[in-house]
Amino acid sequence: MSKEPNTVATSAKPSRSVLFGAAFLMATSAIGPGFLTQTSTFTAQHGAALALVIVLAIIMDITAQMNIWSVVTVSKMRAQDVANKLLPGLGVIIAILVAIGGLAFNVGNVGGVALGFNAMIGLDQKVGAVVAGCLGIIIFINKNAKTIMDKVATILAAIILITVLVVAVISEPPLGEVGKGLVNFNYLLDPETKMFTALTTLLGGSCGGYIAFSGAHRLLDAGISGPENIGHVRKSVLQGCGTSGLVRILLFLAVLGTCMSGTQWIAANAEIITTAATSGGNPAAEAFRLAAGDFGYRLFGLCLFSAGVSSVVGAAYTSVSFLKTLHPFIGKYERQFVVGFIAFSTLMMVIVGNAAALLIIAGAFNGLILPVTLGIMLIAGHQARIVGTEYKHPMWLTILGIIVVCVALYSGIQAVPGILDLFG
Repeated sequence: MSKEPNTVATSAKPSRSVLFGAAFLMATSAIGPGFLTQTSTFTAQHGAALALVIVLAIIMDITAQMNIWSVVTVSKMRAQDVANKLLPGLGVIIAILVAIGGLAFNVGNVGGVALGFNAMIGLDQKVGAVVAGCLGIIIFINKNAKTIMDKVATILAAIILITVLVVAVISEPPLGEVGKGLVNFNYLLDPETKMFTALTTLLGGSCGGYIAFSGAHRLLDAGISGPENIGHVRKSVLQGCGTSGLVRILLFLAVLGTCMSGTQWIAANAEIITTAATSGGNPAAEAFRLAAGDFGYRLFGLCLFSAGVSSVVGAAYTSVSFLKTLHPFIGKYERQFVVGFIAFSTLMMVIVGNAAALLIIAGAFNGLILPVTLGIMLIAGHQARIVGTEYKHPMWLTILGIIVVCVALYSGIQAVPGILDLFG
């Protein structure tokens, strides 16, 4: 008798390296070119007032992923399979939405690597995009691809963290203004500021679409699942979200310091950064150039390259992990589909161009997906036929998750006009 194809049959003793790698796979999937571009652009637009949005996005990120990872690993099923078991056919819709969102991000991720090459060594962006695609493919054609993914994710996350920290210190951000921004709820709720566009986009860039499932699916493939491992899983969530949240805060401070001198707003610097986002430029790189000259610009190139490479890997891996259970053929040729996913993303980047604008749009789109996927996971977490009878999903985690769903839905509805503006 054949076992159910959509479940992971066994659980293994947790490996510290796998848990750490899953955390950083998720973190570096989040800390991609979109993450850097979105944060830089919205900081230049809103200044210190963005501090409140960043804190809200981090709290919502932790809550969403804690719920999602718990349900996925305890059930021993991928997210789309959980959805199908909850309501037949629902998983197909989720898989398609997440894969489309992952593709949108991955086109920008390839472009991010190209922008990184351009900032570091002046390499033509189209040539850089092709090189980026080749790097991603090289990782996946290796028989030890998953091990390489874990190591690459850890190393690149460290590079990004150190680079952003250095520039954050150099730029000398006004911490007093940041404190005022943390309690500026009037600015957040003012429809004229379009802050909900920023919240939806930043949330999408942190845990929207494929990002929320990247680490959880990695743990499933490693056999780390079941109620007995839930403590390790949640610790891994905190590690990943803590890493991405710290980088988000440091990048915000770095760009804010570039746009402000004490309490004075430097409009010219802010305009340089925001203009780069719509003109096919490199918003975050421009912020780093303003803060630390050509050295800062090239240093950010390394940062963007690192973020892009790791995100190309994470987006392709997780997007295909959603698709492979839709048909046995995809699962049988998973590696080939990953290679094709990266190759197609590369081709689209070469054709479409303007990675910065695309990355902001992709973040907004994935932000709209989050309340749907999280809501499904919250319902599934209380279904014994999905999580079993031994596991009881914490009510406090469910309540926090419901709050995130409601806030994300409200934010998404309020953000629709601003998102449409992003499409021009």
